[in-house]
Amino acid sequence: MIYDNTCVGDFPKPGASSSKHTLGARVMRRAGRMLDGAPWPGLTQSWQVGGLLYSALGRLDGWRGFPDWTRALTWLAEHRADEAIGEVQFWGHGKWGCAKIDGETLGIDSLDREHAHNDALRAIRERMRGAEQPLWWFRTCETFGADSGRAFARGWTEFFDCRAAGHTYIIGLYQSGLHTLAPGQRPSWSTDEGLVEGTPDDPRQALWSKRREPNTITCFHGRIPPGF
Repeated sequence: MIYDNTCVGDFPKPGASSSKHTLGARVMRRAGRMLDGAPWPGLTQSWQVGGLLYSALGRLDGWRGFPDWTRALTWLAEHRADEAIGEVQFWGHGKWGCAKIDGETLGIDSLDREHAHNDALRAIRERMRGAEQPLWWFRTCETFGADSGRAFARGWTEFFDCRAAGHTYIIGLYQSGLHTLAPGQRPSWSTDEGLVEGTPDDPRQALWSKRREPNTITCFHGRIPPGF
């Protein structure tokens, strides 16, 4: 598993969004001012805790955070290089048709032979060919949503000749719109799944995951349910 290690300090501090004048709200705002400038957790810390939990449960053979895709892909290509890779999970940010580390995009253009990511991706592909039923799982918001997400899913599976999984919704505790695609398949999910604003060819805003939305798991699920 790889994750974005640059998302620090993005959780709201106590009282940051409250304008109420109750005693409790004033106390929380006071606490927030006292913490101003102090180290504060963000999504990176939640992914680190998740990595520790998954590792303790035996779900991960290796995991590490990175500040950019170049170092992340190089690590995947070279870490324990004599072993096959059966599954890659990325925990981080995403948008329609891509995954991001600190704003840097891993997208369908990354598959082009001239792209800076391509050599590492080809090396990872060779390692995955040695595994049975390998899988890439983008545990990111929206990556498989809209027209660009469906195109990304098809391009990724064809390049790696393996299944890929991704989500069409904004994900958190609940992770909705989870779909897998195998090489040669066409996406079965709707182009507007997870969209609340915009169109499939011009998406603007995605829905938050909820328990009753399509194909929903939680962040504690380590396996993709059958049929997703």
